Amino acid sequence: MTDPPAVALVTGGGSGIGAACVRALAAIGHHVVVADLDETSAKAVAGEVDGVVAATNCADPDSVDEAVRRAVAHGRLVAAVNSAGVSGPASPLADYSNEDWRRVLAVNLDGVFFSTRAQVRAMRDTGGGSIVNIASVFGAVGAPLAPAYTAAKHGVVGLTRSAALAHAADGIRVNAIGPGFVRTPMLEQRADAGRLEQLTALHPLGRLGTPDDVASLAVWLCGAGSQFVTGGFFPVDGGYLSQ
Repeated sequence: MTDPPAVALVTGGGSGIGAACVRALAAIGHHVVVADLDETSAKAVAGEVDGVVAATNCADPDSVDEAVRRAVAHGRLVAAVNSAGVSGPASPLADYSNEDWRRVLAVNLDGVFFSTRAQVRAMRDTGGGSIVNIASVFGAVGAPLAPAYTAAKHGVVGLTRSAALAHAADGIRVNAIGPGFVRTPMLEQRADAGRLEQLTALHPLGRLGTPDDVASLAVWLCGAGSQFVTGGFFPVDGGYLSQ
């Protein structure tokens, strides 16, 4: 009997860091499920790698559970990258609305919880796997005009560590990556050329990150070379946090 195909699931896989992770995981032989709220973008990325599309709202636990069921239907879920996220408005805490707070937390923290929970449930009965949660440098430091984003990303790091401890005995590793400012469509929509130059200057390596910078680490954390690595928070930030 042949082993079932190795399946990877990527939330937010239709663009940016998620899309780079889809391509990188497919390149090492995984059958990838591209989960994204934007089904058109997900189809475009999935088409590049002969992957599967799952139209997914990560803020909805039922939608997340369905995406994981789709993944399991195609083989054994061995890897997952939770990359779906939103930025929220630039505003100090005193002026932040209830609606914006809930929207950012619903996707960036609740969504990672729903996704990680569903992935753990699928992996623990089939020999384990690796889950990578995309946090941020703002999972380690504060951002004065991003209270919801900062709170959510700190939460992702804590959630990751808790899950890693709870499910190590199930053969499941859970780690978080903390990107610095990465040149993605989401960043470019919010920052003009002058702002991008300012952001670049915040990184000692003298450039913004790329989605591939993050995907390279995500693939390592999903692979055989990181079998003794769990519960970690790994900055990919060009030195941002070292200042």
